[in-house]
Amino acid sequence: MPPIEDSQEQQLLHKLRPSRIVLPVLLGLSVVGFMFWRSYKPGDLAPLANAKLHWLFITLLVLIARDAGYMYRIRHISEKVLSWRASMEVIMVWEFASCVLPSAVGGTSVAPFLLNKEGITLGKSLAYVMVTALLDNMYYVVLVPLVVLLAGEGLYPDETLHSGLITTLQIAFVLSYVMVSLYSGLMLYALFINPISVRRFLVRFFSWQLLRRWRGSAYQHGAEMVAASAQLRGNGAGYWLRAIFSTIFVWTARYAVIGCIIAAFIQVTGHDFAMIFARNLTYKVILLLAITPGGAGIAEGAFPTFFGKFIGTPTMTNFIVLLYRITTYYLYLVFGAIFLPRWVGRVFGRRAAAEVIAS
Repeated sequence: MPPIEDSQEQQLLHKLRPSRIVLPVLLGLSVVGFMFWRSYKPGDLAPLANAKLHWLFITLLVLIARDAGYMYRIRHISEKVLSWRASMEVIMVWEFASCVLPSAVGGTSVAPFLLNKEGITLGKSLAYVMVTALLDNMYYVVLVPLVVLLAGEGLYPDETLHSGLITTLQIAFVLSYVMVSLYSGLMLYALFINPISVRRFLVRFFSWQLLRRWRGSAYQHGAEMVAASAQLRGNGAGYWLRAIFSTIFVWTARYAVIGCIIAAFIQVTGHDFAMIFARNLTYKVILLLAITPGGAGIAEGAFPTFFGKFIGTPTMTNFIVLLYRITTYYLYLVFGAIFLPRWVGRVFGRRAAAEVIAS
């Protein structure tokens, strides 16, 4: 196995060292602990005695299905170069990166490195990651109008926020949707129609004096799009249909988790479940703006604002947010701390894995 000699690889693995789980865990649990301390009253947790085991089982199935869907998707998009074991390790490290890096950075910045170290050329690695990013964004672009029509004003937590904050949230939601839509359109055009013109546009746009400091990154991003376009052209309809449907599957499962957890303890109607699903979209805006690793602390603190009305008492809401973050965040910090050394050991050798564990 090759040693870790490249400085960029060393820096990347340093950012992903298992010891980085300490800060987000402390942030998240401190916020939840404070919320419990402030809200707890005897009897508030009585609904736990009537937990619906079938909904807990459904929640577990949704979580497993989501991860299995991610593994299937990356294996399919990479044209089955990855084995099932490699797909599992890549997804777990990818999720871990999303948990320990700020939400705006996410695991996508690490993904090309992971795929490249699995023996996939850098050009193909970038292409495959761009496909996943494009499909993820397109899911959001298509889903938002449908959810807005379904939820209407219920999309925003006006029962807990005053009108000024609601207006701010609405503006942030619209701006995020416009930005994601524009970026998705640019990626579609660049990957499948005219990547060279997009590269030229990016270089010229970032040649303005105020934006010149990012010109090098813009050129690199444009060059990556050109390389990705060359890799992706020629894939048949079956390739894209499987990629699209697996994306719909994993993101629908991801957004359904909160509703499943709430339904395990609180009586939830079909309409309530749909509204909880819809509010995930505005909740996501808060997480995208979070500067903490994986939104730790911010995700926990914002949860009652968006979902508290469907649960009841603040104490019960705090319990549900704790369970939600355990199953969708803290668990992946643990998985990452387990799978990262295994992946490094397989790719770089045992000595490198020992260095990662010790860091």
